[in-house]
Amino acid sequence: MLKQHAEANGPKDPFRIEMADKLLEKLYNIGVIPTRQSITLCDRLTVSSFCRRRLATVLVRLKFAEYLKEAVTYIEQGHIRVGPETVTDPAFLVTRNMEDFITWVDSSKIKRKVLQYNDKLDDYDLMN
Repeated sequence: MLKQHAEANGPKDPFRIEMADKLLEKLYNIGVIPTRQSITLCDRLTVSSFCRRRLATVLVRLKFAEYLKEAVTYIEQGHIRVGPETVTDPAFLVTRNMEDFITWVDSSKIKRKVLQYNDKLDDYDLMN
């Protein structure tokens, strides 16, 4: 139906422009296109664009883990949280906004080791 409407009213149709803008905004916020400039970016959209936004892949890119398999293990064991929620699904889709809120779970032994290695382990953390 959308295609029929667009073909009938041409490229300057306000409805078409509005829907294209909404699509570009959503794809940009998810992180699968680099800019909101043109609808032609959707032609180059691939499955791998979405796979790069999976939590395990983002963890490797952010240096939480060295390898993808290691990142999947951390997620499945409950060591990672996004915002206040602990995530145990490695296929969890991380948007641009959520990317800044990825961190270790407070009770994670891995978090403790990282802090200890960086000499940032607090006395309060040692008690827990």
